[in-house]
Amino acid sequence: MQIGVYGSGYLATVISACLADFGTPVCCCHADGTQLMEVAKGNIPFFEKNLQEVIRRNVRSGRLVYSADPEELARKAQVIFLAEDSAQGLEELVVRLARAGGRFQVLSIVTPGRVGSTTKIEKALKEKGLKSLLVCQPMFFTNGCAVEDFNWPDRIILGTQSSEAVSSLKQIFHPLVMRGVPVLVTNYETAELAREATTAFVATKISFINEIASLCEHVNADAVSLSLALGLDKKIAPRCLQPGAGMGGIFAESDMESLTGLARENHVDLRVLNAAREVNLDLADRLMQKVANAIDSVKNKDVGILGLAFKPNTNSVAGSASIQLAQNLLAGGARVRTYDPAAMPDARLQLNGMVKYCESAYGVAEGVDALIVATGWPEFRTLDFAKIRHLVKRPIIIDTKNLLDSSRLRAMGFQYMGVGRPC
Repeated sequence: MQIGVYGSGYLATVISACLADFGTPVCCCHADGTQLMEVAKGNIPFFEKNLQEVIRRNVRSGRLVYSADPEELARKAQVIFLAEDSAQGLEELVVRLARAGGRFQVLSIVTPGRVGSTTKIEKALKEKGLKSLLVCQPMFFTNGCAVEDFNWPDRIILGTQSSEAVSSLKQIFHPLVMRGVPVLVTNYETAELAREATTAFVATKISFINEIASLCEHVNADAVSLSLALGLDKKIAPRCLQPGAGMGGIFAESDMESLTGLARENHVDLRVLNAAREVNLDLADRLMQKVANAIDSVKNKDVGILGLAFKPNTNSVAGSASIQLAQNLLAGGARVRTYDPAAMPDARLQLNGMVKYCESAYGVAEGVDALIVATGWPEFRTLDFAKIRHLVKRPIIIDTKNLLDSSRLRAMGFQYMGVGRPC
């Protein structure tokens, strides 16, 4: 079966590479082929763990090719995944591909769209006398873990009325189906809502543990041990239950905004989601207060930030509490030094020129009044803290991800502060 993926951004790049890794011929296409040609050479415009290796392997084998001819793609591919990062122009794209393709071609819409958008697209096809087998197929990727999420999904959701489309997609995802990954077939609207509701629920879970972590700091409780105790309860589960985490990424805020807008249009008050979003947005302010309390005001102080991405193994700074914290520190009169293994080019677009970007974590530590671990990159765990102890002006470490060994650092003479942990 010839498979097509339309798009040139994050979703299309990940999906086309991972589908080809199943051993199936895949053509990734976009009308503007400039960026795709760079991807074909291995020059990916974002950082995603293991993705470059997957692309290079499948390009070398000939299973993954790139094209700038949508009509040719529509004529040759039996199944096309529509995987633009934005739904702008999606309806026109579907009509274009349906007109060029065959009558029983499967068009699987992965692009995030508002609830009701697939039904609207189907109506547009009928009005033009076109017939393709539409599927709404949300995929649940986390930045930094997208390859793993594709290969080990919790479920496959297919929103469609077509049994032929379900059969074709089960054939494509046969390696996952045989492994026992559940396939849920439902209608368009349920599939569309599943993506937004999942994002909202994860945001609520993260916000809950962060609020409980604030309480822990006032009652001498340990939020890390508490989150472990909660996560071992099978009704709760441990993922996304770490204090200090924030809800970020390129689709998170748009999903929650879309869901909130849908509820507002239907006169439904999503009070839990609204509260969770408020807690998530306040995370950087709470971290700012923690820093200010540790060094008696940030004005005219030197502060180092380790990590700018919203989470490790990605360069995405979308919704990053680290970026907001840096902005708050600058607004408070601090001098900010920072380092991130992957996200500094993107961070420069968000932060003003007053931030000093360093080539290593040790450059960040030099002469600072406080050193903040703001993203949980594994390499920060293995830094030479004896060296850092001699570089900093004041031995204060604020570990917003509870990444480091607090006992060891305190024994070395650091004043260590985690999130939701006893001092």
